[in-house]
Amino acid sequence: MKILLRTLLSLALIVWLGGEILFPIVAQVTFTKLRPDTHTAGTIVGQVLRILHGMGLVSGVFILAVLALAPAWGIARPRAALAAMVLVLLMIACTVYSQFGIIPAMERDRLAAGGAIDTADAENSLTAHFNRLHDRSEQVEGAILLLGLATVVLVAWAETSKT
Repeated sequence: MKILLRTLLSLALIVWLGGEILFPIVAQVTFTKLRPDTHTAGTIVGQVLRILHGMGLVSGVFILAVLALAPAWGIARPRAALAAMVLVLLMIACTVYSQFGIIPAMERDRLAAGGAIDTADAENSLTAHFNRLHDRSEQVEGAILLLGLATVVLVAWAETSKT
């Protein structure tokens, strides 16, 4: 049972972090292939990001559940599991912020600018706000990735330091 739970915990981390690592590559390829039509590329990348966030939230809740039960099941020490849980909670918070805060605000700006942000005036305050939100989105996704990598380290430490 312990091996199964460790495996499922690892798989949940792999799914989330793998998506976070793959996402910028998908975005770059999409914008490169659809260069003249950045609106369509942005629409595709936005949908992929929403899917990534859904996967992250499901994985995050699962990871929290396993980590919460890990000490009782003899998989990890309580303090080590708690430290990993704090990082996962931060990852979930960042994901929720991006999904339900940043993305809807970017969508409002895009619609208010006429539907395609790349055709709007670059000096337009909506375009500037959209670009700031886009930068913030990249920073949040980067934070999720770094927190996830730290979580992997803590989970490995939690499993090896149990007594």
